[in-house]
Amino acid sequence: MREIVLDTETTGLDVNNGDRIVEIGMVELENHVQTGSYFHFYLNPEKESNPKALQIHGLTTEFLKDKPKFIDIADQFIDFVSDSNIIIHNAPFDVGFINSELRKCEKERLNENLIIDSLLLAKKHFLGQSVSLDSLCRKFDIDISDREVHGALKDAKLLAYVYLELIGGRQTKLEFNSESMYPDLNQEISPTNIKSLYQKKERRAFKNTYLDISDYELHKKIIEEIPNSIWEKIKN
Repeated sequence: MREIVLDTETTGLDVNNGDRIVEIGMVELENHVQTGSYFHFYLNPEKESNPKALQIHGLTTEFLKDKPKFIDIADQFIDFVSDSNIIIHNAPFDVGFINSELRKCEKERLNENLIIDSLLLAKKHFLGQSVSLDSLCRKFDIDISDREVHGALKDAKLLAYVYLELIGGRQTKLEFNSESMYPDLNQEISPTNIKSLYQKKERRAFKNTYLDISDYELHKKIIEEIPNSIWEKIKN
């Protein structure tokens, strides 16, 4: 099963007010494993980014002026997406921008039946908690230390990790080949050495999870709105 994880950066937040895409990034998953195949372009939006958007992505008009326009890469985009499911975080935002660009190119819009909104998945998984991409990366212990500015390809790769966690755990080739994350994978396992393997294995320390105060307040509010809440019975 092939899936695509997609992210965009834009000149602003309002596609209906003429804002456009300045960067698009997609990574390919095959049977929930990152293949290493990706699609990435910086785009000339033919307009300046508003200051807040520029602060987020850092892509200046000067940098983008010699980059291709969306119409120049539209066919490549359509070919890469093909008929695969598309995973997007807060899908209505990105889909609105992409469909706007496709209409300008007189191309068919994305098939919304193929869209999977990871934001909705995360809201079910973390009821009443913050589910921004940053928050989810922190919840799943995904490194975002070099994310001073947003980038479409970088964020698509991060979202791929988050999506795999949301559907049941990381399964990327990178992690299966990582000696630091799975130090015992290269050790030969046989019926005669399993017992010794577990005897040698060190006890893992408990992992502390720190609750964001805004998450806590939102959680309390959600609980108060639940009729006949079990939490009220326990508290009393």
